[in-house]
Amino acid sequence: MTETAAIPPRENPNLKGHGDAERILLEAAVSGRLAHAWIIAGPRGIGKATLAFRFARYLLAGGGTNSGGGLFGDAPQTLEIHAEDPVFRRVASGGHSDLFTVERTASPTTKNLRTEIVVEDVRGATGFLRLTPGEGAWRVVIVDAADEMNRAAANAILKMLEEPPPATVFLLVSHAPGRLLPTIRSRCRMLQLQPLERDVVGALLADYCRELEDHERDMLAGLAEGSIGDAISLADAGGLALYHELMKLLGSVATLDIAAVHTLGDKLARAGNSAAFETFSRMLTDWLQRLVRNSASGATQDELVPGEAEAMAAFGGAGRLAQNLAVWEKVSRLLSSAERVNLDRKQVVVSAFLSLQAAVQP
Repeated sequence: MTETAAIPPRENPNLKGHGDAERILLEAAVSGRLAHAWIIAGPRGIGKATLAFRFARYLLAGGGTNSGGGLFGDAPQTLEIHAEDPVFRRVASGGHSDLFTVERTASPTTKNLRTEIVVEDVRGATGFLRLTPGEGAWRVVIVDAADEMNRAAANAILKMLEEPPPATVFLLVSHAPGRLLPTIRSRCRMLQLQPLERDVVGALLADYCRELEDHERDMLAGLAEGSIGDAISLADAGGLALYHELMKLLGSVATLDIAAVHTLGDKLARAGNSAAFETFSRMLTDWLQRLVRNSASGATQDELVPGEAEAMAAFGGAGRLAQNLAVWEKVSRLLSSAERVNLDRKQVVVSAFLSLQAAVQP
């Protein structure tokens, strides 16, 4: 298992792969017609919150107050604010008076982080918005992530969007904007971010996981499918070794090594090893999803590890689309229910592989 140095979004000056989105925000800011609310959408772990805080720093440092730009009237080319700038440092520390962040907080009774953003988390923004900007021309409210708001919290944000105070910008980070209230979506400008290119994920891993070898970074970038967040999580949870083990079992699924499956199940069921089980579940589900896509399109899968092409071939091609779709749905439901209803993790692993074995039988 590796130790990574991923940087929290509010502290991260490093944005890669989203130049088009950055230019859209920059052009809107200098146009003098900046929308008061934005949904920054896209898959998890691709840099949405990092972009939101980057834009917030730009506005709080005086960007977008006129259409001129730099010292000699030259327009800025990026949203970058230097990490030594006082605005950057105050945003990073959570001490900027014109920035309010809505996010999940700890329950006062259990002291554990809540699973959703509750209305109490939003109410602090109400008092914040009654104030005039204390340091510059703008106030910024970031909701990270908007998908995590419960109904009461979403309605509280909606009221703010319906009656936006002047000189205020709302930035709603969203992994799945379709889950947001339609009335929230209608009051925001949508900015859709795309998964990162594989080489971009590899370059970011070089910054965050410097102890990894080049081939390990490349493999993680392939597994993460455009998400630097997923790549780092995989590295932390020993995902490289686990993926090798998974492909070895899938490559011989027709003659399944049940003893090896039980050994894997024992390892994933150990107390304190829930992160490894979650990683295994995500990797197997994602692999089956790629299998279904390949079955539907007739495409072939590039090998991330030796034996992966053999594993794909074991499940057949387009002629087995229905069977592959059925086993993906069955195994996905089984894995997702393991933690929700507290199933025995070892038995879940064994059952998943037995279902996969049955799927390749004539």
